[in-house]
Amino acid sequence: MKTKIAILGLLFCILTSCENNKDYPNIKKANWVIGNWTNTSPQGKLVESWQKTNDSVYNGESFFIKEKDTLFGEYVKLIETNGKLTYIVTVSGQNNDKPVRFEMTSITDSQIVFENPEHDFPNKIVYNNISKDSLVAEVSGMRNGKPDLQKFKMVRQ
Repeated sequence: MKTKIAILGLLFCILTSCENNKDYPNIKKANWVIGNWTNTSPQGKLVESWQKTNDSVYNGESFFIKEKDTLFGEYVKLIETNGKLTYIVTVSGQNNDKPVRFEMTSITDSQIVFENPEHDFPNKIVYNNISKDSLVAEVSGMRNGKPDLQKFKMVRQ
């Protein structure tokens, strides 16, 4: 009887340790976003910060600051589930402060593309890893019936 209990206990430990050691290959490819990034322009300063929450979740936040006023803020979760990354963004004052989901449509070691064709703007979000201290974030889609693309060249702080 003690042997059966020991075997069951060992089996339980093995199974639960396998569950906790899941591999998240796509979010690992995105680890270059982790850190603090800025884009300074005549219009103001965009600050974006990413942190690893756990093996399958990164949390991000961005703020656009002009002089001493924060004009824009958003909170992002990048989550890997079943091999797919989802970019979930909540923008202050937009979409009734409810999150909007963008699904990963492609990923390489230097680029991540997320899309949501149902969202008004943007429909597409792209992160490009230029170097260890430089990335370009792009948002694009239709705005007022015309294609719109905005690029943000970010520098690591």
